[in-house]
Amino acid sequence: MDDRVELGVELLAHLEHAELSLAEAVDRIETVTSDPAVTREILETAERRGVIDREGDTVVPTTGDYVGFEGGDVVSKEGEFTCQRCGAGITTGYFIEFDAGDHGPFGSSCIRKVTGRDED
Repeated sequence: MDDRVELGVELLAHLEHAELSLAEAVDRIETVTSDPAVTREILETAERRGVIDREGDTVVPTTGDYVGFEGGDVVSKEGEFTCQRCGAGITTGYFIEFDAGDHGPFGSSCIRKVTGRDED
């Protein structure tokens, strides 16, 4: 299976939202891939595994397994990076450590938005 699919499924499994629109879920997935076929595969795989429930245009994460900002799930690295979400140049990149691999870099506000810690 494509590594992007595993990474996308893990991202959906760790979203800190009670529910979000399909468009918001796709916005999060687009930090992993912009390929519509892979995006569809991520959503279908996550639903099949019980990571999310889809009700029309609403996505409901089911695991409650949130990213721990203090527990080592997110690491910061210094350097010259481009944020995966907004494209801004950043000098501190935040990466989410998933079993499928590291996901990032993100800026300080985008990491919180991607995980659902802050609303858009």
